[in-house]
Amino acid sequence: MRPPHDDTEPIPAEELRSPPLHGFQGDRGVTPALPSVPAALTVAFSREAGARGSSVGRRVGRKLDWPVYDQELLEYMAQDTVARQGMLDNLTPAADAWVEGQLQQLMREQNLSQHPSIQNLARVVLALGAQGEAVLIGRGAGFILPRASTLHVRMVAPLDERIAYMSEWLRLTRDEAAEKVRVRDARRNEFISTHFHRNPDDVHQYDILLNASLLGEEVCAELIAQAARARSLPFAERMDEVVS
Repeated sequence: MRPPHDDTEPIPAEELRSPPLHGFQGDRGVTPALPSVPAALTVAFSREAGARGSSVGRRVGRKLDWPVYDQELLEYMAQDTVARQGMLDNLTPAADAWVEGQLQQLMREQNLSQHPSIQNLARVVLALGAQGEAVLIGRGAGFILPRASTLHVRMVAPLDERIAYMSEWLRLTRDEAAEKVRVRDARRNEFISTHFHRNPDDVHQYDILLNASLLGEEVCAELIAQAARARSLPFAERMDEVVS
């Protein structure tokens, strides 16, 4: 977790350079405010079953030196009261207000289920997004976070190759792997449509759509990392403006 910070408006640079009025020297102990929430970019992955989204996501995390939160970890944090509350308690007041504001906006726009478990998941995802510099894989993270601070990636691959990958990875027969892919795709699509009222096959809601079969994991990860670095520039520039 990042340390708490003052979310007040930064003092304009010209005022800092101007001579003090009426002999007032200012508060020399006050440091410039840090950027507003979200503090940095987040990468969120959506993927077809067997399209290597998790593997690519972990590679992206290593390239950017950002923590990776996969589906299992996001579910654990959402379901475990102690883990979830501990993370929320560590948010700054500004970040906490932003999380609740985003949650209410999603509900007003009817883009979020009112089921308690989904709202807990949304709070976890938004809390991670408030801090940024994280890779989130699955659980609809890209549909929860705002587009302005999120790089939403969709990983796809031809069905035959996804089945072959699943067969090798889980040591299944081809028929067993085909059924596994079918079931996972159906469950993921139902999860997104039911709880976020979105169609995961709509390509216009993603920033990047990559075919892992054609490009390979390393090339996909490098392309995503480069895009994340480029999208992170405005956050870095905002920081420079504040501290300059």
